[in-house]
Amino acid sequence: MLKKGDIVLFSFIILVILTGIVYSNFLKNKDASAHKIAVIKQDDKVIQSIDLDAVQKPEIINIQGDYKIAIAVEMGRIRFQEANCPDRTCVKTGWLESKGDTAVCLPNRTIIKIERKAEKVDVISY
Repeated sequence: MLKKGDIVLFSFIILVILTGIVYSNFLKNKDASAHKIAVIKQDDKVIQSIDLDAVQKPEIINIQGDYKIAIAVEMGRIRFQEANCPDRTCVKTGWLESKGDTAVCLPNRTIIKIERKAEKVDVISY
């Protein structure tokens, strides 16, 4: 038999879980509307920055290095499309669409990361 205290504790735990779910969905939706910039780096040097919200038509970017890589860019998303590296793990990563998404091709030392467009920082928020 459940006692009154058990029911209160159970209700509190359910409330905390639901609050967490609603809050995480709120943050996810807030990020979805943010301006997204894809940064492509090779050997820790920025090769190209792409404003994913401003892409008008699909594009393929070819990256040379130890291996050849093709990066597909579409409106709001980017991915490794082809790579002739041994494991092709980067290709299996799929589309990157949200802020913070990252894909890496280790054999070619290439990274794609989606970042938020830089906002002005004032003294108070810093």
